[in-house]
Amino acid sequence: MEKRPTSHDVARLAGVSQSTVSFVFTGRPGISDATRTKVLQAAAELSYRPNLAARSMRTQRTGRLAVVAPISTLYPVTLLSGAIAAAQQEGYVVEVVSLPPTAADRDERLAEVIASRQYEGILSFTPLRPPAAGEGGAVVLAVGELDDDLHVTGEFTDAQPVVEMMERLAALGHRRFVHFAGPQDYPSARARRQAYLATVERLGVESLGVVDGDWSGRSGEEALNALPDDAPPLAVIAANDVVATGAIRSAALRGWKVPGDLSITGWDDHHQSAYLLPSLTSVAQDRERLGAHSMRRLIAAVRGEPAPDKPDGLLRIIWRESTGGPAATT
Repeated sequence: MEKRPTSHDVARLAGVSQSTVSFVFTGRPGISDATRTKVLQAAAELSYRPNLAARSMRTQRTGRLAVVAPISTLYPVTLLSGAIAAAQQEGYVVEVVSLPPTAADRDERLAEVIASRQYEGILSFTPLRPPAAGEGGAVVLAVGELDDDLHVTGEFTDAQPVVEMMERLAALGHRRFVHFAGPQDYPSARARRQAYLATVERLGVESLGVVDGDWSGRSGEEALNALPDDAPPLAVIAANDVVATGAIRSAALRGWKVPGDLSITGWDDHHQSAYLLPSLTSVAQDRERLGAHSMRRLIAAVRGEPAPDKPDGLLRIIWRESTGGPAATT
């Protein structure tokens, strides 16, 4: 049977002492980033995993973290995968723990999870009631990126990309715009609507209005079908890629060229959006990096270290063929 690697093996490969390896995996402050990286790289190369039971007995640390989620919802997979990967890089095991859908039952279940003392830290992307003093030693961090219905409420409600897309389209010569909006019970949809209206006013361009709808392709198709025949040249700011796809289909059926007669933008950068004809200009949301950043915030709190800086570029415009200057009119 192959011998299981030990912390001494990791120490030899990393060129550090065995106690340094222990300090890295127990989260002791004062270890430099360079040293921690060397130890974690050596551990990964050797497929080393710390003995969590022994560690818990020695240090009162379990090496385990939890992400809690209401059982009535499913978290976006990339948020979870980013959080789990970030924790594993720091030597932690992560478990996803379900919470009941109602607030009162959720509080009771959270108290049970804390009282179990199985976890050093507990992360939630949805709202939680702050635990009362004395409920346990676990650090609880609710980062507020989603509400209980999984509507985005945090970083991804930033509508600045709408502003930047409209500014570029105006610079290309577009003077007429329309916004096919998402459902207004979503904070992100409200933020994009407000950004659209404010930018229309600031740029002094013409608006054919805001067409309320849902996130479906039919919504985009019906909104574009309702436009007057003399609408082009026109820039369409769609609520998401699915709405934009419906608008592109409707434009083709009406004989309007995209781009040329219409420029159309989406949001979410779905996998298929790069392969549409024309390919769709969209906004990519780096959920994996946001999940990793949230987990690093929890780990820093567990270790008593300063919170990490928020990463830049979580929202990025991907410019593609669906946008361009308006066709010349005669």
